[in-house]
Amino acid sequence: MQNVKISERAERVKKLQELRKLGINPYPAQTERTDTIADVQAKFSQMEKGGGIIAIAGRLRGSRAHGNLTFANLQDSTGKIQIALSKKEVGPDNYKIFIKLIDVGDFIEAKGICFTTHKGEKTVMVKEWRLLAKALKPLPDKWHGFRDEEERLRKRYLDILFNPEVREMIEKKAAFWRAAREFMLKKGFLEVETPVLETTTGGADARPFITRHNALDMDVYLRISMGELWQKRLMVAGFEKTFEIGRQFRNEGIDAEHLQDYAQMEFYWAYADYEKGMKLVEELYKFVAQETFGTLKFQIGKFKIDLSKKWERYDYRDTVKKLTGIDILNADIKQIEAKLKELKVEYDKKGFNITRAVDNLWKYCRKRIAGPGFLIGVPVEISPLAKKDDINPKITQRFQPIIAGSELGNGYSELNDPLDQAERFAEQQKLREAGDEEAQMFDHEFVEALEYGMPPTCGFGMSERVFAFLMDKSMRECQIFPLMKPKSRNTQHET
Repeated sequence: MQNVKISERAERVKKLQELRKLGINPYPAQTERTDTIADVQAKFSQMEKGGGIIAIAGRLRGSRAHGNLTFANLQDSTGKIQIALSKKEVGPDNYKIFIKLIDVGDFIEAKGICFTTHKGEKTVMVKEWRLLAKALKPLPDKWHGFRDEEERLRKRYLDILFNPEVREMIEKKAAFWRAAREFMLKKGFLEVETPVLETTTGGADARPFITRHNALDMDVYLRISMGELWQKRLMVAGFEKTFEIGRQFRNEGIDAEHLQDYAQMEFYWAYADYEKGMKLVEELYKFVAQETFGTLKFQIGKFKIDLSKKWERYDYRDTVKKLTGIDILNADIKQIEAKLKELKVEYDKKGFNITRAVDNLWKYCRKRIAGPGFLIGVPVEISPLAKKDDINPKITQRFQPIIAGSELGNGYSELNDPLDQAERFAEQQKLREAGDEEAQMFDHEFVEALEYGMPPTCGFGMSERVFAFLMDKSMRECQIFPLMKPKSRNTQHET
């Protein structure tokens, strides 16, 4: 089978060489296309009556020769249409070149007139044609990648070409972020850009990627949040509403809900607290869902979700106690660890501490909550950047949207007390020194910025996990080109 593939490619290379000998450029830079195929389909009757020459371009998808007449399908990103080439219309030499040297998968430009065949099929009778790009590998008759996930994701371009659902997903994802941006701008937020390379990571509990900055001769980190500590500096600087949409990176495990390189949106809103934040986020999610999918009702795994329903409040302590019997504000690490074993919850034992123990217990509980709603009452120990609750200082003014058993976002009344922030960074630093690589770093420059004064602020972030959940697919499936381990050189050469 491999020899067949190689011979097919070799045959196309020979055709390429023949085209060049004939003085035909197989890869010209320009095209004279006047209409997309969708335009032609929409105005076909008008164009047929007018009888004018149109120019379309696209990839050949199927060809049927009948002596001096050949029918083929031409496809661009907007649709597909039948074209007809006859020896009489294009001339004997051009017809011979098309028959002998042009293959399915090649890109061509076709100029002609619209007509309807006796079978009623809309067709373009070609008067002139021109090669735009010669394909050296044949398109598979049937894309076997549908059954092989690794191959399908590795050759995603073929997956997109053969699978309309993947193309639709890509278009929906673009609509998702477009809607998020539109919502924030309408609410008066300023879009900003903050550094991707940092000397100190901040804004999340996550293991960072480390890289080398040669010009400055130092190690730097790829950001693990969408500029949280930078956007808060903008609050210090006098801005009151900012947001950013971009890529962030976390050097952690891969599963259906987690990737290392993904898109995130975060906003920061001065003179607002987490109560105002929850109202805005609920409105945001409904707007984005409606604009992207045209509905607020979704089937996500085993859950039926209706975003138009009243969004509930789930207290962290009460929920964990109800589902596990553990009071996380009074239990010690041994009690929680025993409960995790009883519940058969697997967890990373490296750097394990009370914070990680409580977090793993909560993750067990959240999988049983359909939502939509908000998690509140999160303990201080696992919220190093959130303001303490005014009534109960053991918890924070933090909120997380809960949908289909997962946290689909994170926000809080931001901590703006520099002394409190310094103490919490110090506690996080102790956890890092004890082996917790996800604990936050002590950012002395950020604490200094807070000492100049930051107004009461609400911050919130959501990642493309929200989109993946609404699509009811894994995050990896919802990335256009997910990271893949490269094949060996020998394997690459063979294929």
